This record gives sequence, C-alpha cells and structure tokens, in this order.
Amino acid sequence: MPVPVPHQRTVVLPHQAGPVDDACADTARVADAPGAGDATARGVRAPAPAAGQEAAQPAVQGFLEPTQPLPGEQRLSADQGAASQGLTLLLIGEDPNSHVPEMWDWAGRKVRLRTARNLTEAERLLTDDVHCILLDLSPQAPEGRAERDAGHGTRGDELGVLRDVLRLAPSHAVLVLTYETDAERAADAVRVGAQDYLFRDELDGAVLSRAVRYAVERKRADLAQRQLTESRMLAQENARLERGLLPTPLLDGSDLRFAACYRPGRSRALLGGDFYDTVRTPDGTVHAMIGDVCGHGPDEAALGVELRIAWRALTFAGLSGDELLATLQKVLEHERADDEIFATLCTVDISADGRRAGLCLAGHPAPLLARAGESPQLLPYEFGGPALGLLPHARWPRRQVELGSSWSLMMYTDGLIEGRIGVGNQRLGQDGMTELVSRQMAAGLSGEELLDASVREVRDLNGGELTDDVAVLLLDRR
Repeated sequence: MPVPVPHQRTVVLPHQAGPVDDACADTARVADAPGAGDATARGVRAPAPAAGQEAAQPAVQGFLEPTQPLPGEQRLSADQGAASQGLTLLLIGEDPNSHVPEMWDWAGRKVRLRTARNLTEAERLLTDDVHCILLDLSPQAPEGRAERDAGHGTRGDELGVLRDVLRLAPSHAVLVLTYETDAERAADAVRVGAQDYLFRDELDGAVLSRAVRYAVERKRADLAQRQLTESRMLAQENARLERGLLPTPLLDGSDLRFAACYRPGRSRALLGGDFYDTVRTPDGTVHAMIGDVCGHGPDEAALGVELRIAWRALTFAGLSGDELLATLQKVLEHERADDEIFATLCTVDISADGRRAGLCLAGHPAPLLARAGESPQLLPYEFGGPALGLLPHARWPRRQVELGSSWSLMMYTDGLIEGRIGVGNQRLGQDGMTELVSRQMAAGLSGEELLDASVREVRDLNGGELTDDVAVLLLDRR
C-alpha cells in the first residue's frame, strides 16, 4: 500500500491584513490541492482599496491594521529559533478540507500552516521549526458515547490518537480541536497532556492565534519546570551519593580526638580529588592518611574515593608502609583514565600508646606537629618517595617520629598552602601556614574550630574562594 505523500501548505494573506490580537479574521480554506492556500491561484479577487488608501496596501474586510506588538511579544526565545521565522502550526486531521482561520504570532507575522491526514504524514512534517500541533479529533460516534455511559468503555481509549501524538512530539505544544458537544472529551484531552482545547463552533482567527501562542508558552514553561525539577533531583541524588562517599572515622577505643575540614574546589560539589580516612586496627594502632589526585573533576573525585576505600581495606588486612603504598599504586594504575594521572599521599600509623608514629610520604606535603609547650613544626620530608603513579617500581620508606605524651598532628593537602597572599603570585606556602596555625593555637583554638579558622584565614588571604580542593585532618592527644 503506497504511503500518502505529505503536502506542505502555507496560508498566504496580504501582509497588512494580519491583526496582532483581537481582530476577527475570515477563515482560509486549506485544501489538498495545488494553490489551495493562494487566493490568486483560486481566482479570488482581493477587495478594492478603501478611499485614501494606497493600492500597494490593500485592506481585507473584517481585519484591523496590525498594531505594534508588546515588548514581551517581540520574539520567541532563542532555543525555539522563531525570532526571525515566526510560528509554524501542524494540523493533524482526517479531513484535508478543514477550515482553519488565519493566525498571527507575537510580532504580527502570519503563522505558517502544515496539514497532515494521519500520523505517518505528521511524522514527516514534524520538523524542528514546528512549534505547535493542532489535533482535529473526529466527532464521537453516538454508539461510542452510549457504551461509555453504560460503563463499557473508557475516555482514555477515545484519546488514543492524542496519546500517539504526545509520544511522537513530547516537546511540542498540542491543541485539541473538537465540537462543543464533546466538551467532556476535550477536558480529558487536557488531563492526558494537551495544553488546551478549542471548540470548532467558536473558532475564529483571534481565538486561535491566542490559543497557539499561549500553548507554545505553556509548553515551554512546562519543559523548563520539568528540567528544573530533574536538575534538582539529580543534584539531591549526587549530594546524597557524595555525602555517602565521605569517610566516617573508625576510632572506637582510642583516646585520640579527630577533626576534619573538607572543601572541594569544584563549584556546587561536595566531593573533590582530595581524600582522607582514619581507622583503628584491633592491635590498637591508629592509621590516618590524606591524599590528593591531580585534577579537580568528577573522575578525579571518583578515583580518590577508590583509593581511600582500597587504603582502608588494605590497612585492615594488615598492610602498612611501603607494601601498602605499592599496592595502592597498582590500584591507581588500573583505575585511572589517563597514564598521566597521579596521586600524592601521606600515611601515619600511631602506636597504641600514642607516643610514636610511622610516617610515609608519597610526593605529599609533610604534616604539622605541635607538641605540648612547643610551636608547631613541619615533620621531615627528606625521606619521602614519589607520588603514586609516576614510577613503576618506586619505594616509600617509613620514618619513625616521636610524638610525646601530648600533641596535635595536622595533615593537609596542597590546596591549603597554594593560596595567594597579597599582590602578585606569592603563595602562602608551608612556612606561612605554620605561622598561621601557630597564631590560631596561641589564641586557644583547637579541633574543628582551629581547622575552620585556619581555612577561613587562608581564604581571606587569597581574596576569595580557593580554586583547589582543600582537605585538613587533625588528630589530638591530651
């Protein structure tokens, strides 16, 4: 069976005759024949010009001269592409000789009209420049209405064509055209998904023009609201996911106090490429680590989470020092998206009595140690190894550190020390950070208050938010 060839037709009327809003218009007969939309081709003579009117500007009886459109009606939004082209309406109906009044868009331009007798033709004509669909519902058969009233049918079944149109064009505005005797079915059409309905008995150019424009705007508003809702739901899901990926320290049975501060550099993110964790193993040893994956995107954040979880599992499995870091490097090499991605890491294992610690550095800044009665000092860095992922057979020696009976140990990522200070490119650096933290401790700050105050001052010195991820971890023994 041959597929009907669709015909694209445009209602053509004199430019001066198009009212912007309220004027009523004579209906234009849209026939499925060549020249059906052209008055000249059908032999229709244009009315003679009124007295005092130039011949080049004919007036059509029943129309008002176009007025200046309101500022809000000057153009459609750019995403619809209608600012320079105007609106296009697609009429879907079984009767190719349907009478459709002339219509005008926001700027007084005539609305282009295309007609399709079925969904096959409609799908061919439904191009990107179509803004609204006018679905002409065929009159309901009396027996169908009787069956529905008797409870043998459903109104939803009567609107199957509308459902097909909505599936075919989910982003287009849809108007339903029917008779006043089918008012209940017209209301059902709106509940199914149409933007509005019109009664054929009351149809004129002004009513249809307003209905098309308002339907387009309502559809656009609906789509914008749906996108906003989806964005909010996605943001909430991402936030819950990221919060779940942040570590929960496992220090049950330890007399050490734990505090942490975490600020991702990515805007509106909760998780960045920095990562940290703290756990206590059955032998009483407290293990802490902090790391930084190069980069700031979601891929780096995901890799940081993988490394943190791997570190926790390996620590509980009994690995430490060089053996643990070598295994983490294998994890990074298998999970990274690019061979140039690397990660810095600092691990500390504190003895059960809290007086000694083993320190391993993999390209990471050395921690800051403040013993009781002493100013904070940076731990030695000379025995550190390279960052993970740089050298295939690297080694990371473990250095023994004496902590004493009362101390504070602060581990951090480079986002804390690379903020600018003053004018130019001068950075805070480790020495500036040591002085800053020393002043905060002298003021009596400790725990989370110390970390929050330190990060806030670093941000103020930078003159605004820090662009890099910042993670700071503090362990105290008093």
